[in-house]
Amino acid sequence: MVESIVEFFKNLPPKACATCGTDIDEQHECYSNQCDSCNIL
Repeated sequence: MVESIVEFFKNLPPKACATCGTDIDEQHECYSNQCDSCNIL
């Protein structure tokens, strides 16, 4: 059975920064792969 799209997004793991590895505090489906601290550099 196919789960609902809401449940799919709720069950995604937190995104991690590609540079430093810390969890990114934003929506999982966004395109950014760096945290704010690493994005400034």
